[in-house]
Amino acid sequence: MTTPKSTTEMTTETTLKTTPETTKTTTSEVLPKMILTTAESRPRLIATDLDGTVVRSDGSVSARTAAAFARVQEAGADFVFVTGRPPRLMDAIVEMFGPRGTAICSNGALIYDMRTRAVVAEYSIDTVTLAEAARRLRTAVPGIGLAVEHADELHADEQYEAGDWDSDITVQRPGEDKLWSRPAPKLVGRHPSLSADDLLALAAPAIGDLVTVYHSNGERLVEAIGSGVSKAQGLARFAAGLGITPAEVAAFGDMPNDLPMLAWAGSSYAVANAHPSVLGAVDHVIGSHDEDGVAEVVERMFPLG
Repeated sequence: MTTPKSTTEMTTETTLKTTPETTKTTTSEVLPKMILTTAESRPRLIATDLDGTVVRSDGSVSARTAAAFARVQEAGADFVFVTGRPPRLMDAIVEMFGPRGTAICSNGALIYDMRTRAVVAEYSIDTVTLAEAARRLRTAVPGIGLAVEHADELHADEQYEAGDWDSDITVQRPGEDKLWSRPAPKLVGRHPSLSADDLLALAAPAIGDLVTVYHSNGERLVEAIGSGVSKAQGLARFAAGLGITPAEVAAFGDMPNDLPMLAWAGSSYAVANAHPSVLGAVDHVIGSHDEDGVAEVVERMFPLG
């Protein structure tokens, strides 16, 4: 099940903008002066990526960040996590932030209720498209190993090399015939040596007319979800359900898969450690994920007292 494309910005995840400003990476150089203290200047919705944006290099979330997001709800606004993580990797996030609200997972392909810890909506790639995308990827990128990611399972071919994000489960290898027999939220490919940027450059022209292809800086990994599915599409649907317009949303991210979401939101922010394409595309560059850059901005938006 996929949904139609709504805007070019939402679904064209392989068009990357760069400018000379992308060389700025330190907080002192790039953190904008921002004084947001009135209700009128506050967003009604905070949307943020997780890994590399609010989750630190060591996998932790600081107490400061958790407290900053608690302020958002205390002020009567909302926040939503918009992540490439599948639901099976959200338990730690629930523990850090509490069982609050909704998470848009798998880059928009799965909607996850953090209170009930259940998937409430799925936007999958159909079996015919999966098989054709796999055939084209193997032709365009010899040596690539492929897998299909479900909410709580990962099925792969014999060439697929499990990564750090796969350590929590046993990768199932059902054989070629069964691998493409079930619709899947995400198709992933890992190569023995090519970088994520290199893989995207090869994969986009090969399968971009079938699926939305992108990378989230996974090690030697390229990813694909259904055509018309993206973080922006998931966020737009979520915001519409709350009666919130794009102008009332502030979004934070760090990787190319965040670009559609950042383009859709009224205000966009990249952490200083972000991919160059993201640094050049946003309204504001802020402190890094290891410096609690997002927390600092949220605190300014929602001051105590």
